Amino acid sequence: MKKAATLLLSGLLLSTAFAASAAIKQTKGDFEDKFRQLDEVQPTANVYRNAAGEPGHQYWQQQVDYVIEAKMNEDKRRVEAKEAITYKNNSPDTLRYLWVYLDQNRFRTDSMAIRSQTFGGVGTRGPVTNAASGSKPAKMSLSYLRQQYALNDVPLGFDISNVKDVNGNDLKYTIVGTLMRVDLPKPLKSGETFKFSLNFDFNVLEENAVSARSGYEHFPDDEREGGNDIFLFAQWFPRLAAYTDYEAWTNKEFLGRGEFTLEFGNYDVTMEVPADHIVSSTGVLQNPDDVLTKTQMARLEEAKDAKRPVFVVTEEEALENEKEGTNKKKKWRFTAENVRDFAWATSRKFMWDAKGYHQGGEDQPFVMAMSFYPKEGGDLWKKYSTESVIHTMEVYSRFSFDYPYPMAISVNGPVGGMEYPMITFNGPRTKLQDDGSRTYTQAEKRFLIGVVIHEIGHIYYPMIVNSDERQWTWMDEGINSFFDGVAGQEWDPNIPWGVEPRDIVGYMKGQTQVPIMTQSDSILRFGPNAYTKPAAAYKILRETILGRELFDFAIREYSRRWKFKRPTPTDFFRTMEEASGVDLDWFWRGWFYSTDHVDISIDKVSKLRLDTKDPDIDFARLRQEELDKPMPVTVERNAEEGKTWVERNPDIRDFYDENDRFTVTNKERNSYKKWLDGLEDWERETFIRAVEEDKNYYVMEFSNIGGLVMPIIIDATFADGSVERHVYPAEIWRRSPKAVKKLLVSDKDLVSVEVDPRWETADVDVDNNHYPRKIIPSRIETYKSKKRTGKVYRDIMQDIKTELKTDEEDKKDD
Repeated sequence: MKKAATLLLSGLLLSTAFAASAAIKQTKGDFEDKFRQLDEVQPTANVYRNAAGEPGHQYWQQQVDYVIEAKMNEDKRRVEAKEAITYKNNSPDTLRYLWVYLDQNRFRTDSMAIRSQTFGGVGTRGPVTNAASGSKPAKMSLSYLRQQYALNDVPLGFDISNVKDVNGNDLKYTIVGTLMRVDLPKPLKSGETFKFSLNFDFNVLEENAVSARSGYEHFPDDEREGGNDIFLFAQWFPRLAAYTDYEAWTNKEFLGRGEFTLEFGNYDVTMEVPADHIVSSTGVLQNPDDVLTKTQMARLEEAKDAKRPVFVVTEEEALENEKEGTNKKKKWRFTAENVRDFAWATSRKFMWDAKGYHQGGEDQPFVMAMSFYPKEGGDLWKKYSTESVIHTMEVYSRFSFDYPYPMAISVNGPVGGMEYPMITFNGPRTKLQDDGSRTYTQAEKRFLIGVVIHEIGHIYYPMIVNSDERQWTWMDEGINSFFDGVAGQEWDPNIPWGVEPRDIVGYMKGQTQVPIMTQSDSILRFGPNAYTKPAAAYKILRETILGRELFDFAIREYSRRWKFKRPTPTDFFRTMEEASGVDLDWFWRGWFYSTDHVDISIDKVSKLRLDTKDPDIDFARLRQEELDKPMPVTVERNAEEGKTWVERNPDIRDFYDENDRFTVTNKERNSYKKWLDGLEDWERETFIRAVEEDKNYYVMEFSNIGGLVMPIIIDATFADGSVERHVYPAEIWRRSPKAVKKLLVSDKDLVSVEVDPRWETADVDVDNNHYPRKIIPSRIETYKSKKRTGKVYRDIMQDIKTELKTDEEDKKDD
């Protein structure tokens, strides 16, 4: 009883301490503590997630296994399927219902996503629209019109039926937008398993029209392009929502921007498609003898040890597939273990190449890297897709863990870039020219390599380090954008990858910034907030604040701890601090919880010289300082005109004509000796040494205009041409966050000071980084003035003479 009382008291004291911490408030003065600890806003550590940022000793997560049989009707562009689900309740809670994601319902015309879509405005995703402004008419892009037609011409969303338990009994279910609640026949206790099944059908939407992360793409039926479709399937089956220790059911409506929060499980999926289709999928193909030729299987075997990708389906074979067409069907069966999702692609247009990656290690020593793409991919895909897949694994594994799956796949289709376990969708292509050749721009090359790296990188984050995308997009997009920058610069440092701190300054000083910690659907500018800004933050941590050794160790520890588990932001923040040994609360608070920006200005530099106290030295210096001052204009001109009384009356002189106010007397000398004799021995030695060394004391004054505290990095340039780099840690601002002074002592003459000379802190205004101020180079263009004509009127009298062109004449003009 006494022990229990003690524990209770300890708990009360701990709770009181946290309450007191949360209640801290500055009420006097304008001091703002930029270094307040994040304990005030972070959840208290517990048995599921400990204070070090790692899974606690009672950490748990649910498991969901799926068996799915799907049939794709190519002509109707419709999928009909059934799935059997096994749900294992590993939580300590008793569950009375299950929540299921119905993501296809987002595209129903009565969905919350469609009904809450605004006409233009900040943060609007998709086709561009603008409301009317003054005398200017509203604008609506043709892409927007196309989207409206695509959403309305064909019924979209899931058709759900036959929701039954393992014994065939009907289960009560309720559909709520993009969610479905399945009521359990009896409470599901901790450690128990529940099995149920359902049928689902849906019409496949046109991805190019809707921008949906999946769907079909139709190729024009003409001589140049051929025809046929590519189908990409993602968010294509009802999936169990995650049940977590920090939020319980993650049953937030799918609005399109905040992505997915899912459970790990095992999958067994069979897809029935036209017999001439090639299927690419999450998982390992279980029936190659049924769907591949002996030649194709032999090529796959050859690819395992090939130096360059080997074609499993060649371009010529893919072109023949496009021409033929068939009414026959084939079933492809794939299984995948310990994945959080499942996606696939199918088309008769696909050529297919593969190359083995021998990564070694115990978990998955061999990985098959593969790419699937139509002829439109051309040499761009042949040369770079599969090689980029392997490069990604080589780089990412150094910072995290060995790639744990047997496959890593890049598929070309209508989706610009999207990721799923073992498979990614990537968009860049070549352009067919009039001479029949296919070319691509340098930007397309960079786009392909970059997007493949980014999407394959997502298999690490969040497909394995399973963060909650619906809540915190930045947790996977930010870290992945950082790493794809590392991998991109290791691929070719001469390509501008857009991953430097300088690349985020425009957003950080803008008025549409929101904190990184904003929930995904409420972010105003998605790309800069969830991708670029956190990526820049990590780069600054690695290169400027922690250094590579500490950062790399900490990020590797975070990845290892949360491999196949679900971290929260607090777990990430705590792990990075605990593993690096550096207090970073100021950094997280500034970069992730605020909209402050970096703008450190150097306002003034003063040169000081130590007074020697010796009157013979100090008075001589004062006299010289007086002589070095500019002569007043009036005195100079009077002297030139001979108007001074002293010059006109040289016969009148006294003591002060020979002795100025800087003349030294013995009184000052005696006073100096007495002062020197009165010092302690150590004081006298210190003072005499300083006088003898006669160094320059420079006081540099900095102001923090942007509000975000950061290290102050300076280059000090001296008269002899030498440059010294000085780095003052962010803690310099801890007691004075708005302005600080720093002393620089040197025996050299300082000429100039530059703040952040290598642009590594995301300082938004480099103009105030120089002292003395620097002339800023820029550009100016000339232009020819246009005559003011007012309103433009049609000259109908002339235009009526114009002849109507035929279609053939139009083509010639093009």
